[in-house]
Amino acid sequence: MSIYSKILVAIDGSLTSLHALEEFFKLAQNEGNRITVVSVIPPYIGDLALVAVGDIIAAIKKPWEEALKKAQELADKHKVLIKTVCEEGEPYERIIDLAQAENCDLIVMGRRGLKRLERVLLGSVTARVIGYSPIDVLVVTKDTFVGWQRILLATDGSKYSEPATRRAIDLASSYGGEIKVISVVDVPPEFYAESPKTVDELITKTKGYVEAVKRNAEGVGVSTESFVREGESYKVIADMAEQLKVNIIVMGSHGRTGLERLLMGSVTEKVIGHTDRAVLVVKSGF
Repeated sequence: MSIYSKILVAIDGSLTSLHALEEFFKLAQNEGNRITVVSVIPPYIGDLALVAVGDIIAAIKKPWEEALKKAQELADKHKVLIKTVCEEGEPYERIIDLAQAENCDLIVMGRRGLKRLERVLLGSVTARVIGYSPIDVLVVTKDTFVGWQRILLATDGSKYSEPATRRAIDLASSYGGEIKVISVVDVPPEFYAESPKTVDELITKTKGYVEAVKRNAEGVGVSTESFVREGESYKVIADMAEQLKVNIIVMGSHGRTGLERLLMGSVTEKVIGHTDRAVLVVKSGF
């Protein structure tokens, strides 16, 4: 059974985006998904009056059109039917608009390799899509294998984690997978000296979150293991994903408005920046 029926895959011709596309083709085989592949030509910021307009427009479009040709070749290789669309405009806006117009329930994107500073604040098209999209977003890193069998679910017990929890359980149940559920107690170091009782209470509360998820998952026959750890959330989650050798990390995304969406700096964004695993960001819709 396919959890996602209509999928939009955004590519820019980079090896990372084509890898994300090919990984999703492997997942989509025999699923009957409707897949749209989009490549978005960003706005030209030069002065068209100073150049041979026909030549510059053709040059601007060429890499994006070639990206779609490569996408079709990959689709033929994997025997997957796709629809290709070339859009123009602000990439993150066009990607989200098209996903909504096509009634898609998942957006798939690649994540380029990042330097140290970029890892702290992603600031990419991918980050903007995650920030603004009401639709779930799957982010695939270079050379990563994507699968639904070994899932790391990261939860903080908030209402934004609930859709991610339900999605992780649905995926594991549908594909015969297992769930590792983790929640991280992330407090400033001075808390341990100034208010150890508060830290103990947080740990107890956090154990309650993960045990509740474990009971729900096991209630539908999904093998589940729970973990509570202390430390900086995004680092702990990324390290646990590596240690447990999971296929994918499933997380929620806190609702944000205005500038906060653009400069998220969230745990989810930081995990995407630091992990080599695929990350499924589950949205609650807004």
